[in-house]
Amino acid sequence: MKDSLKLAKYLKPYWLSAILAPLLMMLEVGMDLMQPRMIQRIVDEGIVRLDMAVVTQTGVLMIVFAVVGAVGGVGCTIFAMLASQGFGTDLRGDLFRKVQTLSFGNLDELETGQTITRLTNDVIQVQEIVAMLLRIMVRAPLMMVGSLVMAILTSPRLALMFLALIPLVAIVLVWVFRKAYPMFSEVQGRLDDVNTVMQENLAGVRVVKAFVRAAHEIDRFGRANNALMDHTVRAARAVAVTFPSMMLIVNLGIAGAIWFGGIQVTVGDLQTGQLIAFVNYLTRALMSLLFVSMLMMRLARAQASAIRIQEVLDSVPKLQFQPWTGGEFVPQGKIAFEDVSFSYNHDGHDPVLKNITFSAEPGQTVAVLGATGAGKSSLIHLIPRFYDVTHGRITLDGVDVRRLDEAALRRSVGIAMQDAILFSGTIRDNIRFGRPEAGDEEVIAAAQAAQAHEFIMDFPDGYDTELGQRGVNLSGGQKQRIAIARALITRPAVLILDDSTSSVDVETESRIEDALERLMEADDSLAASRSTRIVVAQRISTVLNAEKIIVLDDGMVAAQGTHRRLLESSPIYREIYQSQLGDGEVVHGSS
Repeated sequence: MKDSLKLAKYLKPYWLSAILAPLLMMLEVGMDLMQPRMIQRIVDEGIVRLDMAVVTQTGVLMIVFAVVGAVGGVGCTIFAMLASQGFGTDLRGDLFRKVQTLSFGNLDELETGQTITRLTNDVIQVQEIVAMLLRIMVRAPLMMVGSLVMAILTSPRLALMFLALIPLVAIVLVWVFRKAYPMFSEVQGRLDDVNTVMQENLAGVRVVKAFVRAAHEIDRFGRANNALMDHTVRAARAVAVTFPSMMLIVNLGIAGAIWFGGIQVTVGDLQTGQLIAFVNYLTRALMSLLFVSMLMMRLARAQASAIRIQEVLDSVPKLQFQPWTGGEFVPQGKIAFEDVSFSYNHDGHDPVLKNITFSAEPGQTVAVLGATGAGKSSLIHLIPRFYDVTHGRITLDGVDVRRLDEAALRRSVGIAMQDAILFSGTIRDNIRFGRPEAGDEEVIAAAQAAQAHEFIMDFPDGYDTELGQRGVNLSGGQKQRIAIARALITRPAVLILDDSTSSVDVETESRIEDALERLMEADDSLAASRSTRIVVAQRISTVLNAEKIIVLDDGMVAAQGTHRRLLESSPIYREIYQSQLGDGEVVHGSS
């Protein structure tokens, strides 16, 4: 319940609607409570005494009360929707903003499927309960209390029945709530699993089809889907007892009222109209309790969602950036790893990088080579501080990257990853994603350097071509080249190419290398001009001309140097070279 109360602050901007909705509902309840009293008057004063004037006047009053009540009900619904929709919109926006502040470590823990569920289904659950709280949760208690008061005023003796009926209702409600709440928490967890499988499958649909694994994925989704169904049915089964139990209590109450009330009417202690009014109030009071019980079930599910939402809002980024206080930071691009070790659990156990030491001078090209799992991607993710080192430090121009604020550091480092993620929108917008203010000339220059300009112009709309989700209407190589252009246009002091040409052919890769070399030599304002380049590669042909090659093996630096020196001194490097290019005479590479 504490988590639900924390979320109540999102109603503050809509306080007027949140107040008007219950007030208008009070008006509707008040008008509804007058109806049985009017019926009592019609029966006891109009029909019994054959006074048509009383019948007519009271009937007109009932119509007036009904119209006023309808106005109150409609107004309540309108203001409740305004408040709840605003609440949901602001909460969803804050959740999305919170996710954007989280570090890679937090996002590793919050799986994509879970995060999507929390931003969509969980928010909807809480949003709907807010609307209900402003409408039905106001109406039901007011109607229950009002009906009890009116029932006591109508017949104090018959009202003693409530002393027996209300405890029965309370027992049912408490039992169901305690049983259903943990079940609805489990339902939301199963929904996470369904979303995770669906998200993975849709993102990797080409892999699924390529390996003819559709049947396997259907079976995997079926298991998650059936688990969701089983838990939902189990939760529904737990609350299924509510409605029949409440109806049993209502019917027992009505039967008792008619039995004892009928006796009183017979002996002259109660009028027929009073009995009719009392039965009306009894039914309304007990039906209001039924609505309360149904809302308790929804509240149980919303409470489970509120806890999951609050977990995200309470998440503290694993990486904390401090404001840079050293004046304007103009990086030159010198990167140094000083005895760096790193493990993802950050406790020093099972490190993926161990005692890494090397440096890259401004304008230098440093290649990182190694087998799959050697730690190449982990190493370059430490430079823009996607993760923090476990031991040692990384410096940019002599400044520990942990001392730089996020904007200063990330503006200094441009990165093109192997898995090129593009966004829906135009090609132009994707290229200038990191520098929205970049002009068309810079966009074209970056695309030309990345060897993307030619295929972009082959599209009818050129740079204004709309891309589908994740750039689905481009090939893998085309997406990688646009990602390289996106990194170039940010004008970084350090340019990281994380195996970003793995999907392009050797000839195109060579042209990209030549274009980057020309930019390095030119006195140009474009992104890669004089940038320090950190190149992660699988193909050894990519790294032959690097001034320094770092060979990683099992998370450690096995060797470093130029191509020629490594070929002479490093068995690991020589083995990689011979496996890819043969053992012929070396004719490329720096000395």
